[in-house]
Amino acid sequence: MPSSPTLVSSNRSFGGEQQVFRHDSSVLGCSMNFGVYLPPQAASGPCPVVYWLSGLTCTEQNFITKAGAQAHAARLGLILVAPDTSPRGEGVPDDDAFDLGCGAGFYLNATQEPWARQYRMYDYVVSELPGLIEAHFPAAERRSILGHSMGGHGALVIALRNPGRYRAVSAVAPITAPSQVPWGQKAFRAYLGEDQGAWAEFDASQLVRVAKERLPLLVDVGDKDQFLERELKPEIFRRACEEVGHPLTLRMQPGYDHSYYTIATFIGDHLEHHAAALSK
Repeated sequence: MPSSPTLVSSNRSFGGEQQVFRHDSSVLGCSMNFGVYLPPQAASGPCPVVYWLSGLTCTEQNFITKAGAQAHAARLGLILVAPDTSPRGEGVPDDDAFDLGCGAGFYLNATQEPWARQYRMYDYVVSELPGLIEAHFPAAERRSILGHSMGGHGALVIALRNPGRYRAVSAVAPITAPSQVPWGQKAFRAYLGEDQGAWAEFDASQLVRVAKERLPLLVDVGDKDQFLERELKPEIFRRACEEVGHPLTLRMQPGYDHSYYTIATFIGDHLEHHAAALSK
């Protein structure tokens, strides 16, 4: 059983508790923070869990303070778990750029030095963190996953690579074809090397072509997103889904950008999408 997490903070919110915990991660080799929202229903028994993955430069704080998700989670009876986006701390490799190193783990398992020992966010999100949540919190073994930008990439990749593990998946402004855009190419080259086959294992637009499960995908992207044409390229993902008949609802939202204002606007829709699947 994972070691018990230490409570960092707790705040009453919509009848539940927004908490932050810290624990020693054996997968990442450092201490990690994560946010947990326990809805009022968790006081009476286990609740399904929705994992949120944040984007570049974020910590666990961005989602829990900006998205306004607690009101929806309280209404729907969902536990929300929001981990940090990378390992951090003394001795953890880093880079001066915002899109590599701390805050930019890209939810993969690095194979290249100096990143390979600690940059294993894929294993952390898929295995270690759920093990901890299900051991120490009133969590049902029903889970789903969603995220934003780099975290949207992570959510899609993790769901596509783990059929049967998640009841639902969705994303806001995800990097859907990282092998073909600057953010993804930089990260993949640093963390995974030059092997394009290794890149494909963490590219949603390639994984969807070989997915063994037809889990419906919900994606929202603002048509005023400043990274739409350079980094997100949802049309690549749309074509890949169409070619193999994978169910995708891609909604281009008029006037919306890449910010947490967009996330806060649509997080209710996404959590209802997840609650419907988690209740089955």
